[in-house]
Amino acid sequence: MSKPLLQVIVASVRTVRVGRHVADWFVEEARKHGAFDVELVDLRDVNLPFHDEPHHPRTGNYVHEHTIRWSETISRADAFVFVHPEYNFGFSAPLKNAIDYLNREWQRKPVTFVSYGGISAGLRAAQMLKQVVTTLGMVPGMNAVPIPFVATHIDDGRFQPTGVMNDSVVAALDELVELHGALAPLRK
Repeated sequence: MSKPLLQVIVASVRTVRVGRHVADWFVEEARKHGAFDVELVDLRDVNLPFHDEPHHPRTGNYVHEHTIRWSETISRADAFVFVHPEYNFGFSAPLKNAIDYLNREWQRKPVTFVSYGGISAGLRAAQMLKQVVTTLGMVPGMNAVPIPFVATHIDDGRFQPTGVMNDSVVAALDELVELHGALAPLRK
């Protein structure tokens, strides 16, 4: 029997960014955890233009090829992890844009957050994201992975976590497994 698919979505599209280093670490930890098949989705590679569909996303009537591809990508996932920075107490515009492109593709799927920033560890952005994802019918977990002073954890292009961060990954993934089990029958 195949495992559920966890998509780890990198929310920063900046040229110079730490989000991809953090996401690469999380993907490695998620694969070690073993409960999910894991796919990395980098919004910089997805390269969505600012939302340009003529119809409301809830109709699923997409006319642009980039939206159809994005819909197919998100539809195949069973759970999500958003790896995101905090910008001015909020989350990134590319992530909001990517979320807003779709509707039904997100519904009844669990999500957690790997937030990063300075002293706040991106927690204010994660709180804002919870309002958005619940509106779309996603279920955010209580466990997450906040990373304060993220730049101090990058060494030679590789993210160096603390023990607490590694423990947080396990707790977040364990909760996603439980939420997936509870929500999967609702998606059928």
